[in-house]
Amino acid sequence: MAYAIGDACVMCGACAAQCPAEAISEGDGKYVIDADKCIDCGGCADGCPAEAISQA
Repeated sequence: MAYAIGDACVMCGACAAQCPAEAISEGDGKYVIDADKCIDCGGCADGCPAEAISQA
């Protein structure tokens, strides 16, 4: 089950820096996670200061 970034995203980039699979990129107003690349490690959620990331 992949992770998803919610509307609380503040576009800080911390999640992208934590992603070993490079599955996170800038979207329109928030970062987005490519579910096909996501390896479900949870590093993005752990590193998100806005707590905007949860399992989809």
